[in-house]
Amino acid sequence: MEQYKNQLILTGIVITTLLIIRFLTTHSINRALKKFHFSLQRRLITIKILNFFLVIGAFVAILGIWGIEKEKLLLFLSSVLTIIGIAFFAQWSILSNITAGFILYFNHPMRLGDQIKVLEKDFTIEGIIDNITFFFVHIITKEDERITIPNSIILQKNISVKHVDEEKLLVKTPRVSKRTNTKL
Repeated sequence: MEQYKNQLILTGIVITTLLIIRFLTTHSINRALKKFHFSLQRRLITIKILNFFLVIGAFVAILGIWGIEKEKLLLFLSSVLTIIGIAFFAQWSILSNITAGFILYFNHPMRLGDQIKVLEKDFTIEGIIDNITFFFVHIITKEDERITIPNSIILQKNISVKHVDEEKLLVKTPRVSKRTNTKL
């Protein structure tokens, strides 16, 4: 047990650091996304994605602490980075749709509830964005049809976006003081 004392202490430090970082980033993300009026669903997905990467980082650190061979660890990491690199450039792969989903989620001007028009050569698709998932953007047309378009296609096409009024997106409920039971 004595021979593993340093490794146990370092593992405890990594886990404690992970929990602190998760707590701080979760609150920061919630504040930032509330400020920009993102829905609860999008905030939860963002937190899940961040937690996934934090846990992977902590796992790699713990593997290093416990003496996993660096060559094998580097081989594994380079393989993962290669797959991610292919995802950025492979146009029709599943990974490209997932990567495009991240780009749409974090860096595209369209949001849930916006009216968009996908400008195609032969025809246009027009409707309201209902959902943005890892693979597809779901659009509801005026005829009440649900159309799913792969995320990689959305990034490739010209799109016209009409933002909805933010007042319509917010559901305002009266706040009540816990002490006096009066509306604030």
